Amino acid sequence: MAEINDLSHSTGIPTPHISCGDKNEIAETVLLPGDPLRAKFIAETFLTNVKQFNSTRNMFGYTGEYKGKRVSVMGTGMGCPSMGIYSYELIHFYGVKNLIRVGTAGALNPEVKVRDMVLGMGACTTSNYVKLFGLPGDYAPICSYSLLAKAVKAAEEKGFRYHVGNVLSSDMFYGYDLPYANTWSEMGVLAVEMEAAALYANAARGGANALTILTISDSEDEVTTAEERQNTFTRMMEVALEIA
Repeated sequence: MAEINDLSHSTGIPTPHISCGDKNEIAETVLLPGDPLRAKFIAETFLTNVKQFNSTRNMFGYTGEYKGKRVSVMGTGMGCPSMGIYSYELIHFYGVKNLIRVGTAGALNPEVKVRDMVLGMGACTTSNYVKLFGLPGDYAPICSYSLLAKAVKAAEEKGFRYHVGNVLSSDMFYGYDLPYANTWSEMGVLAVEMEAAALYANAARGGANALTILTISDSEDEVTTAEERQNTFTRMMEVALEIA
């Protein structure tokens, strides 16, 4: 693991995946949607004085201002490996201190409805990503309490419906009609997504703060469209920007 870290740190900036050559062009707080078009939507809808800092692999990144605060937003792609790459480079090469994932998830708990927000206090995972840290046991990836407390306060003040609890970061997008999937909900897991565990583990290792804010896009009873997910799941974006 040490050899991998030493090799990756030698690349400097720009990194292989982020074309920004100036650390100061990226704010200390970054919102991280999986979809780069959602990053573009957030920048164009909520930020002022926007400047694009990344387009490598079409993973768009922007920095602007929200209510006088400087904030960045960048896509991460799907899955723990992709989140692992971008969050690692943002933390270790660009000095990012606060990383807030804003994404979609599928409901696992019957009390969690489509369009509800879920604040991921912890992240179970079926991915092998966390095991690659080489720890002598099973690490439990958790969010930053300070960011979580601020997000709860912001959601309460705005009157948004939300849930706080455990989520599942899965390497599998399809297949949740399989019998074993039911055991996650039986253990109190609220929703399934694909990136939070890697984000939380990287933030812990890099001394940064991280939080995952999700909007439920589908359940057994209802499914939203790709266009709706890209353009209308704005409540989680508002909460994330309020705590940035």
